[in-house]
Amino acid sequence: MAKRLHLVFGGELEDPSRSKFRNIDEVEVVGLYSDYDSAYSAWKDASQRSVDNALVRYYIAKLYRLVDEGQADGKTRELRS
Repeated sequence: MAKRLHLVFGGELEDPSRSKFRNIDEVEVVGLYSDYDSAYSAWKDASQRSVDNALVRYYIAKLYRLVDEGQADGKTRELRS
């Protein structure tokens, strides 16, 4: 399985129909994960802990997609163990 960096984070939103956090200083960084399955598991756990608050959302950011693929030295690379 490819190892590519994922970030799981979340917090309380101003409005549940938008992705703007109420207080950016209180955004929780759940963790960094080297594969999607691990990130998904952490996302699911964090989301279930906050199920009683409709304004709290957690996200999985695929950090490997932030690399500029248009540059010769900007290719996405797999993490090496």
